[in-house]
Amino acid sequence: MAILINSDTTVICQGITGSAGAFHTKGCLDYGTKMVGGVTPGKGNQKDANGLPVFNTVSEAIKETGATATMIFVPPPFAADSILEAAAAGISVICAITEGIPTVDMMRVKENLKKYPDSVLIGPNCPGIITPGKKTSGEGSSAIFENGCKIGIMPGYIHTAPCDAPSGKSVGIISRSGTLTYEAVWQTSILGIGQSTCIGIGGDPVKGENFIELLNRFNGDDETDAVVMIGEIGGSDETNAGKWAKDNMTKPVVSFIAGRTAPKGKRMGHAGAIIGGSDDTAIAKMESLRSNGVLVADSPAEIGSMTAEALSVTANAC
Repeated sequence: MAILINSDTTVICQGITGSAGAFHTKGCLDYGTKMVGGVTPGKGNQKDANGLPVFNTVSEAIKETGATATMIFVPPPFAADSILEAAAAGISVICAITEGIPTVDMMRVKENLKKYPDSVLIGPNCPGIITPGKKTSGEGSSAIFENGCKIGIMPGYIHTAPCDAPSGKSVGIISRSGTLTYEAVWQTSILGIGQSTCIGIGGDPVKGENFIELLNRFNGDDETDAVVMIGEIGGSDETNAGKWAKDNMTKPVVSFIAGRTAPKGKRMGHAGAIIGGSDDTAIAKMESLRSNGVLVADSPAEIGSMTAEALSVTANAC
């Protein structure tokens, strides 16, 4: 099992004819994702470099391909409308990779998405979502996978499907940081722990699915034995998630908070990563999480080992 996406998920790319959309569409195809087409207004009735059909609208793409998910590589000024177009057309999982969407545009998106409760937004400004597939051959970046689904820009080969995990254990990963998502994935993989689904939620202040919603999904997933939650300075999302986890989670939660040395008031990488007060520093969040029973790593290097300990997995599982 997994959450949100699986091997049956059919995916389109909005912005498929742009350089980023074209490059990552091929990457998803190579991983084994069922990419069925793309959307670029004004370029319908064409084929992309992979032979996939290009449509003028998301509605046309759904009608012809039956797509249920989309990844968005549309430039920032138009990305908000692309998200709403996908929701209005009936797409279930909308993965907005685009960085730099104006906050005011995302406020409009967030409000309008209330009209489409069956659509789930991941991002924006995120690496995407992946449910790892089973490795059938090869090693490293040359490995070939099946029965997985990768929607986004993450390196698929570092992930381990639960069925390939020597420990027999798997985790769900939720992260505001793309790079730290990959770090958590790699550390758990080399310790013999698989990943059920990994989600980069993005670091913008206004976004789609957040920690609590995804913790709830993982809590109900039979294939997820624990959850790794990676946060950073700014806002109260991690603190709120810790409080929710204390009252609701039946599985271990391991966390790391980035930005312990960040100066107050200075943006650090993500638009939402700004310390505005004493409650949204890394230290304050770490203390709050620990007080609510979350296992908190002091260093990103400890994420894997702490997860292994929580799952009673020996360090030499592989």
